[in-house]
Amino acid sequence: MVAWSDMTQDVLAHITSFLPFPDIYRFGAVCKNWRSVSKLRWHPPAPELLWMVLEEDSETKKRKFYSLSEAKHYSIEIPELQGRYICGSSYGWLFAVDINITGILINPFTRECYELPLFPSYNEKSNVTTLLEKVPSDYIDGPRGYTFEEMQTLIVFKAILSHDPRDTSDFTAMILFGEINTPAFWRPGDSSWTVVDGPKYRMEDVLYFKGNFYVISAMNMLHVVEFEPEPKLTEVGPQIGKGGCPEQRYLMDFNGNMLFIERYCEDVEGLTITIGFNVIEPNLEENCLYEWFDIDDYAMFLGRNSSIFVNSSHVAKCKKNGIYFTDLIDGFSERYQDLGIFDMTDKKISTFYSVKVFPPRIGSPIWLTPILW
Repeated sequence: MVAWSDMTQDVLAHITSFLPFPDIYRFGAVCKNWRSVSKLRWHPPAPELLWMVLEEDSETKKRKFYSLSEAKHYSIEIPELQGRYICGSSYGWLFAVDINITGILINPFTRECYELPLFPSYNEKSNVTTLLEKVPSDYIDGPRGYTFEEMQTLIVFKAILSHDPRDTSDFTAMILFGEINTPAFWRPGDSSWTVVDGPKYRMEDVLYFKGNFYVISAMNMLHVVEFEPEPKLTEVGPQIGKGGCPEQRYLMDFNGNMLFIERYCEDVEGLTITIGFNVIEPNLEENCLYEWFDIDDYAMFLGRNSSIFVNSSHVAKCKKNGIYFTDLIDGFSERYQDLGIFDMTDKKISTFYSVKVFPPRIGSPIWLTPILW
């Protein structure tokens, strides 16, 4: 009988195909032979629920993560993220802003990294965006007396990618920044961000869908980003929404269908909390809307990340027909997190994270798809 430590590489590698990535590291700790197989990376890790990126530990400076599948916290030393605010997550990469209002794009597990230029500044009074070559004085004493620390968490509302940088160097990063979440983009090799011209009202989400970037506004209007001859937003399709006043609007590519999602909140004991969602499919060709009442075996993950979905039948412990959400709420005296799962079947909210989260300045929970290779 062959000892476990002497099993052949092909058999051991096949075993790793059933393991999520934390278990692959545990697998590699068994013995020298297993460790060598764990580094071969012949198979991708088994599917698991998303992770949450949490705050930085104030003492060790390690970044905290929470595995939804394991219901377990991890503290990982990632020097590149020390002192940085996470403002976006896309394809397993994180957008992080430092105290000097510059950023990086990083895969926190492989440590692949892109340096990003200084983020654009903005003039709150006129809503006119400007690109600056150096850190301006109004980042220190801004229109409302913003400090560097405040600007670090406010300058970028959301950031996404058109493609996974591991697959191609021809990708575009798109951010929503400033007082009204103005779109701006950057591509590898650019020395600065390019601001997209558009209406002077608040934008709430951005999506890369079938070769184009789309932006949804607080006026429930959908816009497409046109890059030529000059970058600008152009309205497309009908006005979206059911006529209410949602707390937040999201866009998602759901199996090749563009979805518009509204999150509704109400005040409970002084806190604004989520009470429900509406899911709508805008048909741009027919110029009409279709309301969705369920998503069957799928689950959505919404927040400051690129909105994504998973098939619950492929991932253990995943709540089907559910919307997992995490968002940052600006209260009267502090910013706090609203976390939960909305069941589209019974319209009830349940919790997935037992710890009551009131995040410090650096770090707020954001969904991340762990990608190792």
